[in-house]
Amino acid sequence: MRRLELDDRRLLVELQSLGVRVVDESPDAMPARRGGAGPSDALFLWVRGLPLTVPAHARFVAGSPYTLRVEGRNATLYRDDEQVGPVKLPRRPRIYEMETADGVPYWKIALLHLDSIASTVVQKCIYWGTHEQCAFCGIELTRGEQTIPVKTPAQLAEVCTAARDLDHAVDVTLTTGSLNRRDRGAIYISRCAAAIKEACGLPIQVQFEPPDDLRVLDEVRRAGVDAVGIHSETFDPEVLARVAPGKAQCGIEGYFACWERAVEVFGRGSVTTYVLLGMGERPELILEGCRRAVAMGVYPFVVPLRPVPGTLMADASAPDPDYVAAIYREVSAMIADAGLDHVQAKAGCARCQACSGLSAWERLDQRTRFRDGDDLLVGSGR
Repeated sequence: MRRLELDDRRLLVELQSLGVRVVDESPDAMPARRGGAGPSDALFLWVRGLPLTVPAHARFVAGSPYTLRVEGRNATLYRDDEQVGPVKLPRRPRIYEMETADGVPYWKIALLHLDSIASTVVQKCIYWGTHEQCAFCGIELTRGEQTIPVKTPAQLAEVCTAARDLDHAVDVTLTTGSLNRRDRGAIYISRCAAAIKEACGLPIQVQFEPPDDLRVLDEVRRAGVDAVGIHSETFDPEVLARVAPGKAQCGIEGYFACWERAVEVFGRGSVTTYVLLGMGERPELILEGCRRAVAMGVYPFVVPLRPVPGTLMADASAPDPDYVAAIYREVSAMIADAGLDHVQAKAGCARCQACSGLSAWERLDQRTRFRDGDDLLVGSGR
């Protein structure tokens, strides 16, 4: 069979936008988790030494030209009938065999994302089931057999310490649904971060919506949090109002005001925002917003929309890879010109980068940082 030669960046963008059809699944790897707030319904793969999260279960994946053929611990990637090459699958992390004293499996509390231990601390959101619900989010789709709805500080401290010691986790990423209309859940998630920091000292990113009182950011910092993710999702106000009406109440300018204060508290490069591509946004507004965010020291984590089964956008189309690549090129240049660097990120999505191709130009020359040996172990997304 002829071997297909694809540029690494092109391969990355196509896989993340189009997904991959799995012919078989390795019995030794944790299956991709359905639903949830993180990189859900996706697989972690090592492709040409690069760590990627790749959609695997969404409806649009049926039309992908990519197929992953799995035989035991071996996997080969194909594009149509042509072989792209071997792919490394993660082994099941050691902590997934463990449970708390009261019988809760560790993997219901947190999951390993590459070398980051991550958890949706509270698997509920005040917007869910109302007219304010985010159309792209599946936070309450994750059921009891897959997780527990609320993780305690003690549980998270226990699991994160074990992940550091047994699976070489190097940072912690915590997210939550919005719990109220005051601090949005930032206070509780910071209590969890404080317990983790005291137990194992790992760097921590927490993710929450802009609180009504920006002094909450100081409380978050005092809890030992190293970085924050405050996600506007888009810079197009019309799209934000359509796909995330709850978030839209803050307004794009509300996010910028929060980011400005967050950069003062946490420092340049330690504040990130997700920017989803493929929701009908105007590209010029995305680039303008990213340029403005970067100028103030905010890292715009640009990712293609991944329509999740069961969400309000389940039937949406994945974005065109050429469009995604064009935005990546523009935004990565902005980031470089501003002196921001994902390698310097302390914790969270900007440090990991597996869900985005944004840093590919820089990362392809630093593959040794993401070694695919037994010391860097990954699982499916939470």
